[in-house]
Amino acid sequence: MRVAVLGMGNMGRAVATRLLGHGCEVTVWNRTPGKAAQVVEAGALEASTPGEAAKGAQAVLMSLADDRAVLEVVERLDEIGAGPGAPVLADMSTVSPDTSRRLRDTVPERRFLAVPIIAAPRTVTDGLAAGLLGGDRALVDDLEPLWRQLFCVHWYCGEDPGAATTFKLLNNYLLMSSVAVAAEVVGAAEAAGLDTGLLREVLDQWPTVPLAIRNRLDDMIGGDHRRGWFATWLGAKDVRLVAEVAEAHGLSLPIARLVERRYQETAERGWREADIAAAVELVRAERRHSAPGQG
Repeated sequence: MRVAVLGMGNMGRAVATRLLGHGCEVTVWNRTPGKAAQVVEAGALEASTPGEAAKGAQAVLMSLADDRAVLEVVERLDEIGAGPGAPVLADMSTVSPDTSRRLRDTVPERRFLAVPIIAAPRTVTDGLAAGLLGGDRALVDDLEPLWRQLFCVHWYCGEDPGAATTFKLLNNYLLMSSVAVAAEVVGAAEAAGLDTGLLREVLDQWPTVPLAIRNRLDDMIGGDHRRGWFATWLGAKDVRLVAEVAEAHGLSLPIARLVERRYQETAERGWREADIAAAVELVRAERRHSAPGQG
């Protein structure tokens, strides 16, 4: 299968690497030159434009930072054409449901699918990722071999691509809120003078600690937050999108708005590109500010 992957962030590189390992012909593109070096070395071709990458592909997979980036790239894909031989455009980015629906209505003959991924990049590479698929069922079925190569399990979420995107946002909200609470747990333990080695051990065993954040405990307790893959500003963006979806249906999510502000403030204090585990630094900064003699 010939596949184009647009976007060479952590997730895009993982997707391309996984597909190369399963014999796909992969062409990649990234807005900033140089980020594709790893996958090119592994056998991918690098294109200079999104349209060039998509030429001749059966599927064009996008893995981009936000709604604006996705919409801008799709505007540059007007040359992919329509008809049975045209590629299916599948967006793996975390965007708003309305953006997914807009893309469906923009792409020729609605050859569009929302395919958000539930996984860390390393999990994708290892073949342990889960996928959410939304859009025309016939298009989903046509690309079933691709989904089997990418995911260990995947769910069809219905004809509305926005449903798949909404499921992804809900998943990310659970992750962001769990990390934000764990950051406060670590900060409170440090403030109380508890042994951090024992803290790490018990947090790894307690059933109240979600499995999804245990791989961030070392970084949260003693790391520099540079080795993660989920930037704080993206965490704030995802939680904001969750809140907006709920509010559009008349439901207020006050906790979500609080979690959004925590990541936004963490990003604004110099941790924008750091992993979401850096939320602990906001707790530490607040502790220093409130300490006696610190104002």
